[in-house]
Amino acid sequence: MRAPSPARPAFALAAALLTASLPLPSAAASDSAALAAQVQALAQRVERLETQNAELRAALGSERISDAEPELATRLKAVEAQQQALQGPASKLVEAFEGVGVEGSLTAMAQRAPRSALADPASGRSRANYRGDVAVTLPGGTAGAGTGTVYLHARFGQGEGLALRPTYTGTANSTTFAGSDPDGTQFTLAQAWYQWATPFGQDGGHKAVLTVGKIDPFGFFDQNAIADDETRHFANNVFVHNPLLDSGGDVGADRFGFAPGAIAAYENPGDKALPWGASLGVFGSGNGANFSASSGKPFVIAQAWVAPRPNALPGTYRVYAWSNARAQDFDGRVARHGGVGLSIDQRVSDNLTLFGRYGHQTSGRVRFADALTVGGELDGSPWGRGADGLGLALAWLRTSGRFAAASAAAAGYVAHGAERIGELYYRMHLNPHVELTPSVQYIARPAADPGAKGIALLGLRARVGF
Repeated sequence: MRAPSPARPAFALAAALLTASLPLPSAAASDSAALAAQVQALAQRVERLETQNAELRAALGSERISDAEPELATRLKAVEAQQQALQGPASKLVEAFEGVGVEGSLTAMAQRAPRSALADPASGRSRANYRGDVAVTLPGGTAGAGTGTVYLHARFGQGEGLALRPTYTGTANSTTFAGSDPDGTQFTLAQAWYQWATPFGQDGGHKAVLTVGKIDPFGFFDQNAIADDETRHFANNVFVHNPLLDSGGDVGADRFGFAPGAIAAYENPGDKALPWGASLGVFGSGNGANFSASSGKPFVIAQAWVAPRPNALPGTYRVYAWSNARAQDFDGRVARHGGVGLSIDQRVSDNLTLFGRYGHQTSGRVRFADALTVGGELDGSPWGRGADGLGLALAWLRTSGRFAAASAAAAGYVAHGAERIGELYYRMHLNPHVELTPSVQYIARPAADPGAKGIALLGLRARVGF
């Protein structure tokens, strides 16, 4: 027979004390007897609950389901089995997406210029375009301390923007992305590369990085914190990249700005006082940039950088040199071009970041041989809109002596001096995903033509990002 639980003697003792009292009046005695009976019934109920609890614990101690065990235990085991069955696919799905990153943006821009600034005055004074970018980062495996990354970037768009009279600038709207069909959307797999990064050194503070595939060279060279993203900062091409490489054409990429290549880099981010690094890139150039010819005469660029933090404010200083054996002279002949450049960005206060770029052509018959761009961006904190940005930049593109001497025959005028460009924008942060940016540009002495009128452009850009 099962021993009574410790709770039962307590209830029995309480009942005995209630009944074993001094003689009471008949009504009181009757009430005392009823209370004792209730206490006795409660003690029996507690004992039954404890018995069932013990049986339930014994049943749950085994994973097997038995007809002899309590119904509640059977139901709990069934629910647990279903949960485990669901957790398997769910955990595999979470594991599959671990390390995957997706980002994208959709940018639209409209610009307006006077008819005198257009290559074809009858073509209309305003143009609009849009461009979308979607990038996916995937884990590329590990081996020892090394880690691989796969990067895919798709770009699509429509609209060529305004066609201006000849300028050194190249384009006043770098967000354009159009194909041969004006009524259709252009789509391309812009980038597809694999990167392997290996830390080394006693503290792992050094890193070797190798990147191979179809690449945007400006994603790894000539970078700048506030002058390299035409969807958020300056729209004129001379402020997005070094003008000699991009507007001047020395980068030799395909017509969309991408090329097959390989980059080897060394980084020393472990030095917190003065991080630095160096890299060497080799890319297909000319016809080789679109996989339609040999890459035997590549575009080669080498860069070194340091990132000092004066007064704990971030900044990066980059210097580089390049050579392109398949570049194009201003008269159309293919020849080797070379040059040197630097790109600087430095935050000088909590609200203001400045930038500067300089490029000098060391070889090649080019229209302009020196390019200097300077500017800055002030965030909106002083007027209570910290996520906004006010940007101003100026550029100076000096005509080369060879083009000045040949310009009368090559361009129909005598080039003299420099083309000068200014751009002012205000970026309004409407919400975490939407920005609206009105801007104004002015191009003085376009293509260094002393007789050419200046070009003024008004623009409005909208960007949705995620």
